[in-house]
Amino acid sequence: MLDKPVFAQPQPTADPTVFRVPHPSDDAAYQEIDKLNAEHKLFPLPFPAPRGGAEPQFTLADVMGGNATAIDRLTAAGQLVFHALGDCGNTKGPATQNEVADKLTADFNEANAAEVPQFALLLGDVVYSFGEGQYYYDQFYEPYRDYPAPILACAGNHDGMVSPEAHAASLAAFLRNFCAETFAVTPEAGGLSRTAQIQPGVSFTFDAPFVRVLVIYSNTLEDPGVISDPKIGSTQLDFLDAALKRVKAEKFTGALLIADHHPPYSAGGHGSSVDMLAQIDKVCEANDVWPHAFLSGHAHNYQRFTRTRNADGTQIPYLVCGNGGHGLIKLAAQGAPAIRAPQIMQAASATADQVVLENYDDTNYGYLRIVVTAAQLRIEYHSASDGLNTKAPNDYVTVNLAERKMAHFVAADMGHPMAARAVRALVHR
Repeated sequence: MLDKPVFAQPQPTADPTVFRVPHPSDDAAYQEIDKLNAEHKLFPLPFPAPRGGAEPQFTLADVMGGNATAIDRLTAAGQLVFHALGDCGNTKGPATQNEVADKLTADFNEANAAEVPQFALLLGDVVYSFGEGQYYYDQFYEPYRDYPAPILACAGNHDGMVSPEAHAASLAAFLRNFCAETFAVTPEAGGLSRTAQIQPGVSFTFDAPFVRVLVIYSNTLEDPGVISDPKIGSTQLDFLDAALKRVKAEKFTGALLIADHHPPYSAGGHGSSVDMLAQIDKVCEANDVWPHAFLSGHAHNYQRFTRTRNADGTQIPYLVCGNGGHGLIKLAAQGAPAIRAPQIMQAASATADQVVLENYDDTNYGYLRIVVTAAQLRIEYHSASDGLNTKAPNDYVTVNLAERKMAHFVAADMGHPMAARAVRALVHR
């Protein structure tokens, strides 16, 4: 046990070219899983209750080891930046994970300290194919060895699945490495310095300056995501209800995000989790509290949707970022033309909100860079193939927090007053 967390290695090291632990084919296990699925014998798996009662909570100050000075500095700066990405693990080799992780780490090289990321949130499927402890070094600890900030995680279906050929407990390695009770280096770290994360469990509220993230676990099925049913109970719906009630009671004015693994909306082969979304919507409706954005992974690509609510015209972006390192999957079926975006995925009706597929990337690996202020939420998508020195996003969306509608982002002042005056002079000629 350590008094404080440790993140990156003391000195950067070169990217590995091979895995330390070879990963044999999982084809035999998947054949058994496909057979069980065809026979309707696969069900969501139970999971341990998180620490902390109905609404397990922890904060950025907690994951920083009680560093109140850092939190005060962020608050004074008026801006928080963090990363989010999913489906990072890879069974073939480290190259694609290295490409993404290296660009993530390059984001810490900033002239303005307010632009430096403070943590990363992994959107599930951290380790393939069944969340085994022996692969945590190659698929998690080694790729992020130089990432100098805390890393949190949603659990994905591959983190909780159990191979039919193994005798293992669902989520065992995930809980050990992301839901530890104290800061400690686990055996899975393989000699690296990063300490296990101290999440209360697989569902929790995470508070940081200007933002609150509600993390839920969408369980182990390939599709759809399941957060509540007769087999696993309704504790996650109870959690959402308690969390949203607190948002309302506190009159919380920051950005409210929901994050899980399975996407409510998806345009590709990984389908939308319609029933899961209906359950979440019911809790939001009952409390009259809705998220400013919803983050997911699972589909191995990037997708951005806008949902416009019939009730009041407010807009919620739903983002899928599942191209964090695992093999990419095209949205269009093999041989079919590529999908044109934007286009309406779900038309508005008396019983349905309009949902528009705004943009996507099924060609490159990448991640989200999220910027939150007291007034706005900006979610940027960055392609890893752009290289370490590219700081402009490939896609982005901004939400006005008070109005809950898309807005133009209020950019930071570059501090070039002479150049600004020259431009204004040209404009007013």
